[in-house]
Amino acid sequence: MELSKRVQAIKPSPTLAVTARAAKLKAEGKDIIGLGAGEPDFDTPQHIKDAAIAAINRGFTKYTAVGGTPSLKQAVITKFKRDNGLDYTAKQILVSCGGKQSFFNLALAVINPGDEVIIPAPYWVSYPVMVAISGAKPVIINGREENGFKITPDEFEDAITPATKAIVINSPSNPTGAAYLPEELKAIADMAVKKGVFIISDEIYEKLCYDNHPFISMASFSDEIKRQTIVLNGVSKTYSMTGWRIGYAAGPKELIKAMTNIQSQSTSNPTSISQKAAVEALNGPQDTVEEMRVEFDKRRKAMVNNLNAIKGIRCMLPPGSFYVFPNIAKLLKKRFNGKAINSSADLAEFLLEVAEVAVVPG
Repeated sequence: MELSKRVQAIKPSPTLAVTARAAKLKAEGKDIIGLGAGEPDFDTPQHIKDAAIAAINRGFTKYTAVGGTPSLKQAVITKFKRDNGLDYTAKQILVSCGGKQSFFNLALAVINPGDEVIIPAPYWVSYPVMVAISGAKPVIINGREENGFKITPDEFEDAITPATKAIVINSPSNPTGAAYLPEELKAIADMAVKKGVFIISDEIYEKLCYDNHPFISMASFSDEIKRQTIVLNGVSKTYSMTGWRIGYAAGPKELIKAMTNIQSQSTSNPTSISQKAAVEALNGPQDTVEEMRVEFDKRRKAMVNNLNAIKGIRCMLPPGSFYVFPNIAKLLKKRFNGKAINSSADLAEFLLEVAEVAVVPG
């Protein structure tokens, strides 16, 4: 059987591959420290779990509307108003099976073969793959370490061609923890409007900012920018609900309608029970969000301080998310047991096999 060219172009997620391999080694009795998966290790807050249990007991286990229940859409609308000063209607909201499906729906709805999508690097591993599946070309701009792994408006403008359809902005970022200042985001947004480039703003880590770093949604700068922006978010990171698989998108109603149509022919609705849990997450007490953020902050400082104490490694103190992205250039070409470490993949292999620590190569 000959597989489609589309699927042959898909590379497995290195994050999931590392996580799976670490799990296999753990099952074999190895004491693996897993630092690969992009998920909080906290349990889902109890009041959210209770809402799901209540939904099961009430028999809320049937199909729902494809794009999300009215109550969850309203909770998302309320969240955008409360946290970001943004006004959306139900027709501008789509709830999906996780943030990844939100992006996948978007890629199929707005990107055509031959288009180009600008993606700042370092990036979440799935962005370019999903762009490529849609038939478009990922155009990578390297965010420089000396600029906090962020791109500038000039670098963005230099990458724009007549084929440029969109730019992906993820702030705070996976995998660097980089976070743009409001004025930096505004300059990029203004350039996008000037050049007619659609903005894909992944704001899944918005609640994980440190040292009083301000967060502002890309769509909140102006009505003009909002019309040219789709905001992607979800409950996975903020509420430690990665396995519940609830993400959501907010944007122009024509685009949301198209994304909903795509979802109707793939997964249909997100899980009914998870939607009830997500309503409670967004509408219920928010104190656990801050408790987790404070703990992540402690870990961030400990991790960066200890990394920077290792000879040959330097690491930026990230202003957001729960990742660190150390520079290991000075460790390259070193040897261990006769084997050279020539790349970040080699170092990741060394750490897993010798130190029993699972990390994702950058």
